[in-house]
Amino acid sequence: MNEVAMIDKNTSVERTPEVIALEINSITENLRKIFLLNSIEIGRRLAEAKIMIGHGEWGNWLKKSFNYSQRTASNLIGIFEQYGSSQMVIFCDNAKSQALANLSYTQAVLLMGIPMEEREEFIEKNDIDSMTTRELQEAIKGKKELENKAKELETKVKELEDGWEGTKRIADKSKLLAEEKTQEAQRLLEEKEQAESDKQAAEAIAAQLQDDLKKEKEKSKKEINRLGLSIEETKKLLAEAQASGNNDEVERLSESLVKADNDLVIAQQKIEELERQLTEPIEVTAAPVVEKIPEEVEKELNELRERTKELEAKVAQQSNPVVPPKERFRVHLDSLVDGFRDLLSSLAEIEEIEEQERYKQAVLKLIGKMSERLKQ
Repeated sequence: MNEVAMIDKNTSVERTPEVIALEINSITENLRKIFLLNSIEIGRRLAEAKIMIGHGEWGNWLKKSFNYSQRTASNLIGIFEQYGSSQMVIFCDNAKSQALANLSYTQAVLLMGIPMEEREEFIEKNDIDSMTTRELQEAIKGKKELENKAKELETKVKELEDGWEGTKRIADKSKLLAEEKTQEAQRLLEEKEQAESDKQAAEAIAAQLQDDLKKEKEKSKKEINRLGLSIEETKKLLAEAQASGNNDEVERLSESLVKADNDLVIAQQKIEELERQLTEPIEVTAAPVVEKIPEEVEKELNELRERTKELEAKVAQQSNPVVPPKERFRVHLDSLVDGFRDLLSSLAEIEEIEEQERYKQAVLKLIGKMSERLKQ
């Protein structure tokens, strides 16, 4: 096919099919921008008019004035609200986002379904210019479904975490209560041991007291015997003194005899008191003895131990919440797709041909290994 080259007399530029194609693309891009800008301005005015028009008259006014459906008007107002006002700067020559600046009207309407703060990132990750309207709709729908699944998973994990925390609190409380009951049982056992020790000490003291009383009784008996002999001897001497007429000696011996009789009476009374004390049981005062842990305490303690074990096992199980395999697969697959897209983007930015080719071969090798694993 022969190509005809022409020269523009005004610009002295050779007219070729390539130059004409560039001009057409430039005009097309300008038309796209102008169309979207005009859509924003129409949406601005529709939003203004909607405030003025009475309730229930909006649809009739649209049909009468422009033959617009309410859906079309809503899209135009949405275009204004999403891309107009402060967003107008993106369509200027110094645009911060070329991706947003190149949107068509249809693309802009569809992308309103994506939050504003995520829109530019979505455009960068998806080649929307090569997508049909249906493909773009499916991509946006897929993103929303993925986000909903992620939210559901997040909610489920949160519920599992909350349940785990609640169970753990109950387990900790039961464990603490079991420890308190154990300490109480230990205290009772220690009191029992102390009471037994006190009782043994008191019994030892009582035995020692009994022994001391017996010794004192024997001592008193000996003293009585001694006094008895002394009295007999004094009586004999008194009789001799009376026979000899020794009045002084008689008086002295009489006084000695009276004293000995008094000492004998006292000794006999002491013997009687000691015998009474020996026959009476000695009271041993000790703390109340707990022979064993009360049955109700032992039962409650065992129940708490079993409950604590069950709760601790449940906590251990819930600490690793199980996410369904299909959901895990979907999350990992989406992560893999996003990572591969980013990898290709980074690979394209490498300027050195040899280095880029080396990385490509490494990626191909990895893909081959992954393919072999899938076939197993």
